[in-house]
Amino acid sequence: MATYIKLFKDISYQDLNQVGGKNASLGEMYNQLNPEGIKVPDGFATTAEAYWYFLEQNNLMQQLTDILDELDKEQFSNLNKVGNKARELILSSKFPDEVRQAIGEGYNYLKAEYGKEISLAVRSSATAEDLPTASFAGQLETYLNVSGLNNLYKACHHSYASLFTDRAIKYRVDNGFEHMQVALSVGVQTMVRSDKACSGVMFTLDPDTGFENVVVISGSWGLGENIVQGAVNTDEFVVFKSMLDKAKQPIISHKLGSKAKTMVYADKKEGELQSPTDAIINQETPPNMQEQFVLQDEEVVQLAKWGKRIEEHYDKPMDIEWAKDGLTQELFIVQARPETVQSQHKEQAFFTEYTLKEEGKVLSSGIGLSNRIVSGVARILHSPKEIDKLQEGEVLVTRKTDPDWDPILKKAVAIVTEQGGRTSHAAIVAREVGAVAVLGTNDATKTIQDGQEVTISTAGGETGYVYEGKLQWDEQKTDLSKLEKPQTKAMLILGDPEQAFKYSFLPNDGVGLMRMEFIINNSIQIHPMALKHFDKVEDEQAREKIEQLTHHYQNKEGYFVDKLAEATAIIAAAFYPKDVIVRMSDFKSNEYANLIGGRKFEPEEANPMIGLRGASRYYHPLYQEGFELECRAMKKVREEMGLTNVKLMIPFCRTVDEGKKVIGLMEDYGLKRGDNGLEIYVMVEIPSNALLAEDFAEHFDGFSIGSNDLTQLTLGADRDSGLLSDIFSPFDAAVQQLIVMTLEKAKATGTKTGLCGQAPSDYPKYAAFLVEHGINSISFNPDAFFRGMENMVQAEKNKQSIKS
Repeated sequence: MATYIKLFKDISYQDLNQVGGKNASLGEMYNQLNPEGIKVPDGFATTAEAYWYFLEQNNLMQQLTDILDELDKEQFSNLNKVGNKARELILSSKFPDEVRQAIGEGYNYLKAEYGKEISLAVRSSATAEDLPTASFAGQLETYLNVSGLNNLYKACHHSYASLFTDRAIKYRVDNGFEHMQVALSVGVQTMVRSDKACSGVMFTLDPDTGFENVVVISGSWGLGENIVQGAVNTDEFVVFKSMLDKAKQPIISHKLGSKAKTMVYADKKEGELQSPTDAIINQETPPNMQEQFVLQDEEVVQLAKWGKRIEEHYDKPMDIEWAKDGLTQELFIVQARPETVQSQHKEQAFFTEYTLKEEGKVLSSGIGLSNRIVSGVARILHSPKEIDKLQEGEVLVTRKTDPDWDPILKKAVAIVTEQGGRTSHAAIVAREVGAVAVLGTNDATKTIQDGQEVTISTAGGETGYVYEGKLQWDEQKTDLSKLEKPQTKAMLILGDPEQAFKYSFLPNDGVGLMRMEFIINNSIQIHPMALKHFDKVEDEQAREKIEQLTHHYQNKEGYFVDKLAEATAIIAAAFYPKDVIVRMSDFKSNEYANLIGGRKFEPEEANPMIGLRGASRYYHPLYQEGFELECRAMKKVREEMGLTNVKLMIPFCRTVDEGKKVIGLMEDYGLKRGDNGLEIYVMVEIPSNALLAEDFAEHFDGFSIGSNDLTQLTLGADRDSGLLSDIFSPFDAAVQQLIVMTLEKAKATGTKTGLCGQAPSDYPKYAAFLVEHGINSISFNPDAFFRGMENMVQAEKNKQSIKS
């Protein structure tokens, strides 16, 4: 006997050939994960058998085959014509009574279960979709707020037709699927009233880099189609998987999106809808709602735990849709599919670094995808119907790229949009086709001219830039499989959290120097004392800027603590459980003064390089309260976020007594050396540090040699003076003697040693000098990392051959 529908309770992932990937996954989760508390709305699915019966009863198989045979598979010049013809044929055909009856039985089952009139989500599910290698993301149609049996029939009929949208036809051709061997199953699911709350998407890895130890959650107010269509810039949360069940606060990043639109139910209409899409409308989001995060922290954590559990169940990274019911305040999972881009190349055989060789005028910027640099002619399009205007290798610039754009995305070398986020379907498809993308620019169609040559760079982290003209750039490709690793630890110098996940794939031993001042300068921008004493900030422009940046915070100093904690946590999570050594802020007074509101709180010094900097300022009345905020942020990272791989380092510590004073102050602020494994290092950059290394070793766990400052203060030569460049040398005998002294004393006291700087990568003999004297680690900037490693390996081989 024919089976035209299956209830979710009777579906498992084994039924993929009958109900498609989407519905098989829903049934699997409903049966296997619902009992564990992961809520999945109930529903049913029409079967492939129902679809084939529909084609058979209307004699459509040969007719559709003939129509699709007309397709120009080279240029796709008649794609729209072929797609329209196929869809019209399906929509003009009669739905068989037996299939209608089965759908009616499913509808009555759900109605009886809920005991009231219900609203439904109708989702199309192809038997070739949601496979590990092909997502079909956004290729087929979804209809929301479908009520009444007649409207359900109409939505199911339109779902059948959506198997032949232009984008779905081209996607099958691109991925090698035979059109007439793919069936369509319609998933009918009870609606979650997210129109009165929020909805979104989560990935169980970072979708841009493939970093697997995070869950990335995005969300917006109202129904989820806005996110699918790229119509809104979403809120985004990043949760660290390793600490999900351990830390008080495993969320390591909050980013507020503008969420300008909210999709809600349309006013109830009498009788049948003209189209299934008439049941929803998009409206402006009130300003106060745009300024609020869509989820509370505990809800973010709950979703992340669900995402991790779903990933464990399927044993692969997942792309998951979620929704919150505004009537019951409950969270639900409404869809889950395998992630199809990053999970397909887990083992990175090559690491490619892109670097711009020249500066250019920035025309627009937004969320960057792909970590690459490309150039081409910009082509501004307002609709997918303008496909003919876009030539192969040009840059597509448009307001938003919903799934209707998918057929032409492969032609574009890059995609630039004014709307959309990095978890939208448009972003997924951009990654699938290998296009560089800059999304959510807000202004691209206004600042970029049609036909203008541009350069697109997404190599600088999460932000992508559109530059005027064709700029020159370098591409450095390294075969990771052929790299030899030294025994001496090879670590990184890093300050930019946006680059952390990408650089975590380098064959590293952690981060030897994380510069806190980079984060303060770029992520925070405000002087900490201006936040502690906002009432004393007299400059009106500075006051306005501070208010603008901190208006989400009741307590302005909380802005500093949270921003610094989250940026540090991203880097610490990227390299966990390897050491990440965070150097407390090391601006000079003139650099602190350049922060917003900073001039009021900084002295004017004749020589800031050897003035109020490093340890001396931490206990000075001019900055002690600012140092307290730095300590509070580090305590949050270690104790609330659970990232105890963070070690702390004190720069420019002139005397042992000064070191003791700072360590005592840190203890007062909740950072006691030894507690929870806390290690505190000191920079060796003043001759006194080397001369009294045994004494410093009594109070610090490690030494990090700052060769530039040490050279400067040993030779009395300004490191920034071009006039003294012949004198300023890392090979100077006096400087090297101090380094040897430090390493020998550290070995005697059992103190860890490292050096952060350019010399070991620029000069093989400098790396040899450090290795010969038994340094524990050397840290490099990412662009010098491979060269530095090679120098270390060669130095170790030379040392070994001399011993032999």
